[in-house]
Amino acid sequence: MSEEPNQHIISPEQAGTLAGLFYERVKRSPDALAYRFYDEQRERWSDLSWAEMGRQVARWQAALAGEDLQPGDRVAVMMQNCPEWVMFDQAALANGLVVVPLYTQDRAENAAYILQNSGAKLLVIGNQEHWDSLQPVMAELGFLGRIVSLRHIDTAGHADRRLKTAGAWLPDTAELVRVAWDKDSLATIVYTSGTTGRPKGVMLSHHNILWNAHRSLQVVSCHPDDLFLSFLPLSHTLERTAGYYLPMMAGAAVAYNRAITLLADDLLAVRPTVLMSVPRIFERVYNKIQTGLEEKSPLARALFRLAVDTGWQRFEHQQGRAGWSPRLLLWPLLYSIVGRKVMAKLGGRMRLAVVGGAPLSLGVAQMFIGLGLPMVQGYGLTETSPVISVNPLENNDPASVGCLLQDVEARIGDNEELLMRSPGVMLGYWANEKATREVIDQEGWLHTGDKARIENNQIYITGRLKEIIVLANGEKVPPADMEMTICMDPLIDQAMVVGDNRPYLTALLVINPEQFDFICRELGLAPCDSSACASSRVNQFVLERVAKRISSFPGYARIHRVKCMLEPWTIEDGLITPTLKLKRDKVYQRFQAEIDAMYSSR
Repeated sequence: MSEEPNQHIISPEQAGTLAGLFYERVKRSPDALAYRFYDEQRERWSDLSWAEMGRQVARWQAALAGEDLQPGDRVAVMMQNCPEWVMFDQAALANGLVVVPLYTQDRAENAAYILQNSGAKLLVIGNQEHWDSLQPVMAELGFLGRIVSLRHIDTAGHADRRLKTAGAWLPDTAELVRVAWDKDSLATIVYTSGTTGRPKGVMLSHHNILWNAHRSLQVVSCHPDDLFLSFLPLSHTLERTAGYYLPMMAGAAVAYNRAITLLADDLLAVRPTVLMSVPRIFERVYNKIQTGLEEKSPLARALFRLAVDTGWQRFEHQQGRAGWSPRLLLWPLLYSIVGRKVMAKLGGRMRLAVVGGAPLSLGVAQMFIGLGLPMVQGYGLTETSPVISVNPLENNDPASVGCLLQDVEARIGDNEELLMRSPGVMLGYWANEKATREVIDQEGWLHTGDKARIENNQIYITGRLKEIIVLANGEKVPPADMEMTICMDPLIDQAMVVGDNRPYLTALLVINPEQFDFICRELGLAPCDSSACASSRVNQFVLERVAKRISSFPGYARIHRVKCMLEPWTIEDGLITPTLKLKRDKVYQRFQAEIDAMYSSR
């Protein structure tokens, strides 16, 4: 466990509530950097101090107080990550309101369901795009008393009396007011991404989140001179707890990514020291590096592999899992030639990358750690505020999802399911006692739905109960592991393994458009002919690539057929969630005919 750096950390007892955490931070560090963002009007990066944030939150607090809202009322937010997200959140929490975050890229019907189910009375949006995205369901949102937009909205001649721009709604000045709300009161309702069925509203208290952030800081240290780069949506509980409340608790600063498409540019511009990420970001960089290596000389490829292997051996030696070797003397030279170039693309100052939200491939971890990136994996659920475990830098096993946080109890239940109890466990699902009873038993154990084993206080996830494929012969296959391995191939952007109650496994695959040209050149096909993707030659070529990728899996887990396509599965078409997880039932339904064809013509 890492020691707390110093008195800069605000304890849950000192904060009381999430609003108290902000108030305390403003009081302690008024002149320190709080947030960095890109000012589009000035076309440059701008900074906000904690004192300035305090002044702005006071304006939002006063504006909310002017609405017909009572403590406990729900208010919703649909904005990209920005300082205003924090201003609204903190003002609402200070007034005793319950914040309901929405994903900006979610489907309109999902947003409408969340607003209706939570009984939201006010909604804050960011811009015209968000307004337009809600128009298909606006007739269902009559219960909203106020809609506030950061930017001017063109209503196309259909004025809405509820709509106000933030500039007109906010007072010029106000005084920040601290109210001592109950720490165990409801702070937020976070809706699950809904991979199966309707999203469920996870109720988290102020103390749930404060406890989780504080315990996480005891495992992974954070300092006042750290700078986070925030790009995961703040509607995602990992980003909200670990990328917003945690740095506030430690006195660190946060910079906001302009857009995911500009992440590479913003890493260079911001030069962060800490990054919270999902595996997919690093998987994409990994695939890009692997593709680039294919075009390099054999010597360059060998040098790269030597750098990764030596760096990994150095890491294992530092962790006490391997002895010293004379080969480690090469590391400074290899790092200067290879590793430093990769680290430079991450800004050159990265001292910690925390990965969570989905399983991290060991191969991806080995490459980045081998090149010198301090990378740790964590694990959690929205229902647990969210962190359950995380690897400390000094005891880092990338094959595990980390050590249990202090005060977290865990055991293995029936069917190898991981059960846990902690002060971070949710209050329950909003207006859904039946679902709450299904996930939290009478002894208070939360059933995670993940299969796992526990060794030396570290958790190793071995599968997902509801996603296990049972073949017709009774063999059980965890598809997520195979899909992650398949997507390590730069050719493949998305994958879904199929085979429940079938005689063998097949897979639906989305091919990377740029890599599709490579396939066509290899096979002598016209690159611009998209219909070639469905040809038997392309499918056989890809199948052979997949077979090599999954060769380490048991023999019964072999993929017998694949169906390749170029059209990606998107949030808009309802095939993936806003957190990029597959909606398996929806994908299966959409491609039922293609799946049946893979089993009917053998």
